[in-house]
Amino acid sequence: MTKKPQARATQRRTALLNAAVGLLTENGFAALTHRAVAQRAALPLAATTYYFASRDDLLAEAFTHLVERELGHLREHGLTGLADDLADADRPHQLGLWELYVHAGRDPALQTIARRWSDGCLAVTADHLGLPPAHPRARLLYATVCALWLEHVVEQRPLDDLRTLLALALENASRPE
Repeated sequence: MTKKPQARATQRRTALLNAAVGLLTENGFAALTHRAVAQRAALPLAATTYYFASRDDLLAEAFTHLVERELGHLREHGLTGLADDLADADRPHQLGLWELYVHAGRDPALQTIARRWSDGCLAVTADHLGLPPAHPRARLLYATVCALWLEHVVEQRPLDDLRTLLALALENASRPE
């Protein structure tokens, strides 16, 4: 039985996006070329230009793909398991996510994707506290979690420090007003 053309196209596009995410998270922006993505996906070079008109399109869609995947994981595991998730996380993958997020500050096309990441993380934080996302305690906890996460990934600070500070931040943010 042959695959339907639509299913094949979806499968190829997904393979290209997964390849692009892999390249971005392993080696950063310089590694993202149509040729490298096609090679990683084991597809012809023409496939990348068929689905993504430019490198910028490929980058934006790969970032979106990564953000949706990461938000799904965060929603599933929540904040209480974040330290364990980071202990088990692939460091280059985490560096790639944060590199894309920071790069969005220089690329207006990526800013809405970065905002989706921030808003999604804030929503998970607010849900954990039982508060609306606009509540100052939710925003403060979100900012604290991001800073601790970034410190851990970039500076490779001790995991026990992350666990202690994250538990303290969660405890303080969870206190009734």
